[in-house]
Amino acid sequence: MRAVLLFAAVFGLIALTGFLQSWNVALGIINMGLISAIMALGVNLQWGYAGLFNVGIMGFVALGGLGAVLIGMPPVAEAWAAGGARVIGGLLVGLGVIVGAVVLWGRMAPGRARALAMLVLLVAGFFVFRFVFDAGVTAVEAVNSATQGYLGGLGLPILIAWPVGGALAAAAAWAIGKTALGLRSDYLAIATLGIAEIVIAVLKNEDWLARGVKNVIGLPRPVPYEVDLQQSEAFLQRTAEIGADPVLASSIAVKLGYSALFAVVLVVLLWLAQAALASPWGRMMRAIRDNEVAAEAMGKDVKARHLQIFILGSAICGLAGAMMTTLDGQLTPSSYQPLRFTFLVWVMVIVGGSGNNLGAILGGFLVWFLWVQVEPIGIWLMETLSAGLSEGSVLRARMLESAAHMRLFTMGILLLLVLRFSPRGLIPER
Repeated sequence: MRAVLLFAAVFGLIALTGFLQSWNVALGIINMGLISAIMALGVNLQWGYAGLFNVGIMGFVALGGLGAVLIGMPPVAEAWAAGGARVIGGLLVGLGVIVGAVVLWGRMAPGRARALAMLVLLVAGFFVFRFVFDAGVTAVEAVNSATQGYLGGLGLPILIAWPVGGALAAAAAWAIGKTALGLRSDYLAIATLGIAEIVIAVLKNEDWLARGVKNVIGLPRPVPYEVDLQQSEAFLQRTAEIGADPVLASSIAVKLGYSALFAVVLVVLLWLAQAALASPWGRMMRAIRDNEVAAEAMGKDVKARHLQIFILGSAICGLAGAMMTTLDGQLTPSSYQPLRFTFLVWVMVIVGGSGNNLGAILGGFLVWFLWVQVEPIGIWLMETLSAGLSEGSVLRARMLESAAHMRLFTMGILLLLVLRFSPRGLIPER
């Protein structure tokens, strides 16, 4: 009953937004709330099930967005003809050097000869890689650099990009987990944070991959465009029958289409997460979370299970990142900030209730609603409180400027209240 009432209250606030502001705003909150709930669900798998502290959520979300570009955007034929083969050849050379170094390290006996051979291989491989790769990158980025300047994608349906984005995030999680999961939790936090910053730096600087800070725009949609609906005779006839504005109705119809897709993904993930939690695997993960030493003494491979849950949670974050990029219709690497894609998701999990999947989903909707609505409410509040002051008043100007910081202030207050009165979250783990 508590969960039902809390969800009813949150969706009641969103419905109130539709009545008082506009249904476009309300549906926008719902769509981003669905995506945020999926992110929170992924983090809850890692933290609530296994106690893994991942502060690199931003990087996994960005990899999901990159997956949407690599799958959904059409290939740039001129760029491929100019230097695509050299770029791919350079990447294969780099991969070959890494594989060769691993094989060499495993087959040669420890000693000076192995160290010298590794040094020669890595140095020579680096220069060969740069020779092949840099020339290809220069040629690709010179092709219509104002509008293209990158290789593009595969031109496949954008829905295929969602699992691919999750797979890219899972691959990065595997690389991080193999290195850091055997260490203390603080080392895992440092590793995930560092990798996230590296991912964002690559997206910003490697124009051949996703246009860098020039952004990739015009991603294909899984739902119709508003203009197409406004030119559809059937749609215009329906809007005329109900007396609705075609422009507003087309925008709402598109948002409802996104809501249906996102809701299906969230329901499937929730069902899988709940089934996993109730299974022997889920009980084992919680036993490892509560006491690693005791679980290891019972014969459980703690590191392998940590790697498994870390990959699963990161894949869900990558899936959410691909969905968000699809909703936005563009990839903007500069928009990936730790405040939005790490701190805020952790607030969702903590406020909703870590270890409880429904709590994580509730936190996703509630925190995103507050994140969107607090700033305009803060501006209205400050304007109301300072209405009696003169236009040139320093205090009035200061009060209006401070409204921009209401989001951070509200998140802090929300965290303090929840941790004080419901330390296990609004919907605690059973």
